[in-house]
Amino acid sequence: MKSQIIQSFGEPSVFQYKEISKPELQPGHVLIQVKATSVNPIDTKVRSGAVPAVAPEFPAVLHGDVAGLVCAVGEGVTEFKIGDEVFGCAGGFKGTSGGALAEFMLADVDLLAHKPKNLTMEEAAALPLVSITAWEALFNRAKLVPGQDILIHGATGGVGHIAIQLAKWAGATVYTTASSQEKLEIGTDLGADVTINYREESVSDYVQKYTNGIGFDLVFDTVGGENLDRSFEAAALHGTVAAIAARSTHDLSPMHSKGLSLHITFMLLKILNKDMHKHNGEILKKVAKVVEEGKLRPLLDSKVFTFDEVAKAHEYLESGKAIGKIVLKNSW
Repeated sequence: MKSQIIQSFGEPSVFQYKEISKPELQPGHVLIQVKATSVNPIDTKVRSGAVPAVAPEFPAVLHGDVAGLVCAVGEGVTEFKIGDEVFGCAGGFKGTSGGALAEFMLADVDLLAHKPKNLTMEEAAALPLVSITAWEALFNRAKLVPGQDILIHGATGGVGHIAIQLAKWAGATVYTTASSQEKLEIGTDLGADVTINYREESVSDYVQKYTNGIGFDLVFDTVGGENLDRSFEAAALHGTVAAIAARSTHDLSPMHSKGLSLHITFMLLKILNKDMHKHNGEILKKVAKVVEEGKLRPLLDSKVFTFDEVAKAHEYLESGKAIGKIVLKNSW
């Protein structure tokens, strides 16, 4: 089968086209005819060698997010049949059966769900990693409840734009930050009650303006780095901070002085540990229902790439110019 592989870590140019063997069917798995994938920051980190602990062995087929058609069903599989449209984040990392940058992908059925009927393959491929991450952070870790005030950093980011919609669906009052008027308008369109230009307003300014200086019940930081410190500053006494990027060093005294709780979500842990696969699949089923209710949709960047253009897609994501998710469609 046709594929894009890497044989070493490096710049986007390390991707190369190669004919490789089609994966052999295994019990509890299905073979997916891949229609689309999307690129996430973790994919660029795996490619570059920044996170070798989660990288597959070389030669490696990368990308976890997939949408496609079931074309073969392994022993013991009852939930899916040939011809079903599925989506999931199911490969491209250590211990998995290969990524989505190929004609076919072997996937553990516990990591999959039926594709929402009201989405295209490209739209569905944009959802798995970011929607699982947002759901896990908001509901399983931070325990978001109706009526809470939540500040979500990164209105148009992959996880941020999903978090806005899920928090609104769950009955929260949603505040979100972004860096430009265009992104603020997108945040409003996604359902945010209040949008904040973080380049024009300081944390203390908008905390005073929108919460009378009290702070937010819950802050979801999808950015990381110094923004985690700003999240501590924006949180209310005994508030909760949820984060997805915390490979950094911070002064925790602001957390102590406010009695904050901090929850870190790293969704790959449930892919890397096979006994946890079902957790991600169950979240995807819930996400699919919200999508089919018309309460959640992916934000796609205007640029769409083919699998042969994967290097350009990675370069584009790393440029920081994308708004929403970058999708690649299989044109082979």
